Amino acid sequence: MPSEMTAHVIEEYGDPDVFTETERPVPEPDPGEIRVEVVASSVNPVDYKIRAGHIPDFAPEFPATLGCDVAGVVDAVGEGVDRFEPGDEVYGMPGGAGRQGALADYVVGHAGTFADAPESIPLADAAALPVVALTAWEMLTDKSDVGIDDDVLVYGASGGVGHVGVQVARWLGANVIATGSTAEKRDLALELGADAAVDYTETEPSKYVAQYADGAGFDTVFDPVGDDHLATAFEAVRPFGSVVTTESSAAEELSLAPMHQGSLELGVVLVILPVLLGEGQERVGDELDDIASLVDDGAITPHIDERFTFDEVAEAHELAESGEFVGKILLENE
Repeated sequence: MPSEMTAHVIEEYGDPDVFTETERPVPEPDPGEIRVEVVASSVNPVDYKIRAGHIPDFAPEFPATLGCDVAGVVDAVGEGVDRFEPGDEVYGMPGGAGRQGALADYVVGHAGTFADAPESIPLADAAALPVVALTAWEMLTDKSDVGIDDDVLVYGASGGVGHVGVQVARWLGANVIATGSTAEKRDLALELGADAAVDYTETEPSKYVAQYADGAGFDTVFDPVGDDHLATAFEAVRPFGSVVTTESSAAEELSLAPMHQGSLELGVVLVILPVLLGEGQERVGDELDDIASLVDDGAITPHIDERFTFDEVAEAHELAESGEFVGKILLENE
């Protein structure tokens, strides 16, 4: 077992070129933790927001190893861990925010933040799932109660969270209407199971509410985008309906009066909170078990647009911040 490993770290906040390759000691798992030899990670908005210094409270200590998502092979287990053993193929969300992440040869994390990887897709591809799939799952099954024949509007349906949200909502039996700003993005949403796709840049909410929700409004509006979308979500949802979002910043200057007028429910998901708090981390693994089952049943498939190596992490972050992609951006440890 080597004592040193290669890691791609940031020693200060900055642009994508702030990453440096360095050697760090291989971490040892504490009681309740496992160590995983990293096969792949992926890029999420939380990763580049931490890197840029926009959410310093979420950053690991410098030099910081980012990468919230991971897929790999268990290398060692800490005292008291009986769920996993060396050689197990796992995926998880053990760090990258609050504690050191996956852009290294090895990562350690609480055993509760991992689950057995889906068997039906390559192990590396499983690294595209944890953050986005957990977020979509919690938005649709925890913060709302989507069921058969519910009308669900999915904003950003070709994005990381959105493209999984389309698939989960479809699995739950909903009628799924997706939004996208380009034909490519709308086509992907349709391929993933949306019943229809709308160009929100050309269509007022009242028009797609009339066409797809009987003029009454959608039962649930799924918003992983924020910005102006949260305001239009209140226009698109029916009275007594639910709006679920990941973007609290969008609500800072937004009037919540429409919530009162429509007796609405608003659910906000911060999926990395158990890792940040160091509490309730088993929730992560339990949900990842459910998600792996859905992947193996064919209900969820991660759409990977671009693949980069860890050496190309700067280019991956540049693409992620540009928004010029669909689905997920994978980082493979080669």
